[in-house]
Amino acid sequence: MALITLRKNLYRVSDFQMHRALAALKNQPLNHVHKVVKERLCPWLCSRQPEPFGVRFHHAHCKKFHSKNGNDLHPLGGPVFSQVSDCDRLEQNVKNEESQMFYKRLSNLTSSEEVLSFISTMETLPDTMAAGALQRICEVEKKDGDQGLPKEILENSIFQALCFQFEKEPSQLSNTSLVTALQALILLHVDPQSSLLLNLVAECQNRLRKGGMEVRNLCILGESLITLHSSGCVTLELIVNQLQGEKLETFTPEDIVALYRILQACTEKVDEHQTFLNKINNFSLSIVSNLSPKLISQMLTALVVLDQSQAFPLIIKLGKYVVRHVPHFTNEELRRVLEAFIYFGHHDTFFTKALEHRVAAVCLTLDPEVVCRVMEYCSRELILSKPILNAVAETFVCQTEKFSPRQISALMEPFGKLNYLPPNASALFRKLENVLFTHFNYFPPKSLLKLLHSCSLNECHPVNFLAKIFKPLFLQRLQGKESHLDTLSRAQLTQLFLASVLECPFYKGPKLLPKYQVKSFLTPCCSLETPVDSQLYRYVKIGLTNLLGARLYFAPKVLTPYCYTIDVEIKLDEEGFVLPSTANEDIHKRIALCIDGPKRFCSNSKHLLGKEAIKQRHLQLLGYQVVQIPYHEIGMLKSRRELVEYLQRKLFSQNTVHWLQE
Repeated sequence: MALITLRKNLYRVSDFQMHRALAALKNQPLNHVHKVVKERLCPWLCSRQPEPFGVRFHHAHCKKFHSKNGNDLHPLGGPVFSQVSDCDRLEQNVKNEESQMFYKRLSNLTSSEEVLSFISTMETLPDTMAAGALQRICEVEKKDGDQGLPKEILENSIFQALCFQFEKEPSQLSNTSLVTALQALILLHVDPQSSLLLNLVAECQNRLRKGGMEVRNLCILGESLITLHSSGCVTLELIVNQLQGEKLETFTPEDIVALYRILQACTEKVDEHQTFLNKINNFSLSIVSNLSPKLISQMLTALVVLDQSQAFPLIIKLGKYVVRHVPHFTNEELRRVLEAFIYFGHHDTFFTKALEHRVAAVCLTLDPEVVCRVMEYCSRELILSKPILNAVAETFVCQTEKFSPRQISALMEPFGKLNYLPPNASALFRKLENVLFTHFNYFPPKSLLKLLHSCSLNECHPVNFLAKIFKPLFLQRLQGKESHLDTLSRAQLTQLFLASVLECPFYKGPKLLPKYQVKSFLTPCCSLETPVDSQLYRYVKIGLTNLLGARLYFAPKVLTPYCYTIDVEIKLDEEGFVLPSTANEDIHKRIALCIDGPKRFCSNSKHLLGKEAIKQRHLQLLGYQVVQIPYHEIGMLKSRRELVEYLQRKLFSQNTVHWLQE
């Protein structure tokens, strides 16, 4: 164990002085010799020799008791082993107690100044304690944010003495002290090109090549090198190869997460490590209950980066334990958890409830990026959470200035998608309008288009900004360097234009040029409509055939001239009689059946999505009689007869029904 000398006034003992001291003590008892020599020579020995003092004393002063079988004998004829062993054990116990007291005292210190002041009272520090002191300095400095060390700490003579010893004698450090010191110094943002860090990294790499480092130290080293961004994948690969040879049962939860993070840094070799990853994923199921909030968030992030979608049992189990940690996650940890759930498409009611409580309680203090991730989670999973949406709306009204244009777009889009207006909707959209008036050109074109389109879904039409987005200048910005405008943007522009015609007849600004319009909102990759549920459609088709008498009296999936696709269209003449679907004359009324499956509603609710609400609203304005056939009503029907009666009530008056039955 290396010992680090901190005091500048320590004296060095010459060979002559040592011999004089030994001569004076020649006739003293052995334990007295041990005590006095230790008191007089310890400062010099600590600074010169890496071995424990007990071993140095034994070899230096007991040569005449050497025996051939390796046992040193007592002068009176008995073995000296017992006496020296007892002395060593006593000294070891004292050292253990001193070490425990040191770390206990260290953990109670709350500033770097206190740590340095504390260790300055000590004559010498074992390397493990010195590394522990650096680690504690790192911990207390991190509480104030991810900043480097203050100048007064860097210039502190005690801190410099610590660093100097680590820099000059890294080979004398234990593995644990070496990697702990390296980790602390990296986290304290010490210059990566300084001789201090370069020497420590070189020593770590040297020991890594020799092998024999413990699992915990390998994991700490791997994470430190990732933070340092210096050694690429070669050294990390060497660490992974050595860790593969260890039994996962010997890994702590911290080690497992560190292993994920090391593999995460080598994403280009994921395929090579997939068998090992499968083993880790299966083992991790047994440690999920022992993971802290920080470790859970780190594991989920690694699973995302490593694209471990096949590890769904692990993701589900992590999701269950995430629920209990929601109140304790930091902003950064919660953001990572939400990003993972969005990536894997995972959600459950219990997590949503926990998230509602967290957001409603502290939304005003949440980081803007976390607020955006919360809204994205609700949007992607179609979760109509009124507590979350209301809290976010209130936050935006109160703290508009802390959101960037991109974040504002991400925050507002879910309101339209989920077809929800919060209680403070008037204040919310007034704030949004003010921001758009003052910062219109700061919004990325596609984000701005999504934002305005979302407002239109909620019947909050951005009339004051339509003229700007229909102009060629904005359309050129929207297109960017591409040869043509993407389909989704063209569809959103078309629907905004249609909304301006149907719902804002007072708008007299520029129109959208035909070349930027689409023919259908129902497209394979980026649809503004939800395709009809095929199973539900087949069931309704059977009922309609029985009701109308033949298949020719209704038409499925009819594309209108207004870009919307009708699930089923039925034509009536002036007297209310059903016409064949091929008829083009004497059409007095068109019935549009909207066969709404679960995907057209918010998750686990009967609340239509924004894109379905605007479709039905526009079809009505275009003259269609819109008849909604929701899945939850169809699901309650127990027989075909009940189905036919249900469709009769939905579609026709009693007189017409009587005619049809005859």
